[in-house]
Amino acid sequence: MFGKQNKTNMELEIAEQTKIIPYILMKYIDPQTGEIKIDLPSNITKIVLVASGSSYHCARFAVDLIEKISRIESRAIYSSEFLLKNVIPHDENTLYIFITQSGETSDTLKSVEKVKSYPALPTLCITNNESSSIWNMCDYKAACYAGTEHGIAATKSFTSQMLCLILISLKLIENVHDDGITRFYKKSLFSLPAVIEKALAKRQEIKKFAKVLAKSDPVVITADGISYSLAKEAALKIKETSYKNISAAILGEFMHGHVAVLNNKKSLLVYITVNEIAPRSINNINKIQTDYKPQMIVIGPCSAEISPNYNINIECENEIQQMFANVVILQQLALETALRLHRNVDNPKGLQKVVKDKI
Repeated sequence: MFGKQNKTNMELEIAEQTKIIPYILMKYIDPQTGEIKIDLPSNITKIVLVASGSSYHCARFAVDLIEKISRIESRAIYSSEFLLKNVIPHDENTLYIFITQSGETSDTLKSVEKVKSYPALPTLCITNNESSSIWNMCDYKAACYAGTEHGIAATKSFTSQMLCLILISLKLIENVHDDGITRFYKKSLFSLPAVIEKALAKRQEIKKFAKVLAKSDPVVITADGISYSLAKEAALKIKETSYKNISAAILGEFMHGHVAVLNNKKSLLVYITVNEIAPRSINNINKIQTDYKPQMIVIGPCSAEISPNYNINIECENEIQQMFANVVILQQLALETALRLHRNVDNPKGLQKVVKDKI
């Protein structure tokens, strides 16, 4: 657990997540009825999520989640790429969701303006700033309630956005019917603070992995399915704070030529999973170990059919809890790697936050 020895905002803000998560649940779930108190348009048949940076990784996570839970076709697009499109999705009953921690991200604001040129398309924003430009521009709104985030690397704002997207996914089901899945997931959300506490308690173990990561080159973070968004977020966090050139890849696609980077003697492969590892992924991992012999870390449940050098996992009830556990483990891994390399995690060179939000 994080204690009085904290010296950086990043450390403090990672620890704050145990308090922010229950506050969000209190704000958005009615204690009497269990209803999710987020206004959404009805009859939504398609969702497009637009964001940048860590917020895009949240959007990528939401695509798989929404399609699994709500069975609604979804896609995620980088704000900068969205602006380059000549034609944007404008089917009837399409909801646009814009995600930005500050509410002032320029590419995302311009993307809202582009969608607003189609008057029939409803817009929803997820932001940490209720007085921001995007809050005033969008038809529907969800506040993250993460409070001021002083660290450059998004930590508590990232998990706050994740939770808002989970609640929106569940609300989409409630708008149509309730087959019990919403009750199951909502109940498990109230255990998230305990799950995060368990992840924070792994700090000493994570320091061992950080020592390996700091000395490794190249480092590849791989995943499949819904975990791929975490691989991208982990790579970004480590790049931002440690300046290491780390790549994120879908494991199956990584096998198509990219795997050759592991010929370097100091290579490290990090595999992230929230579910039982699929047989195809097990085969790919075993082939990598046989052919390239990199050091390997598995974050999440590990199959007995593979033999990583390190495995760190928190036992969870479902994949949503596992996502939060893995995120907090990866945030700490980025922090400890940067500290080991003597980086200033709160003020990385050349980076700055758009807005220091006041909630």
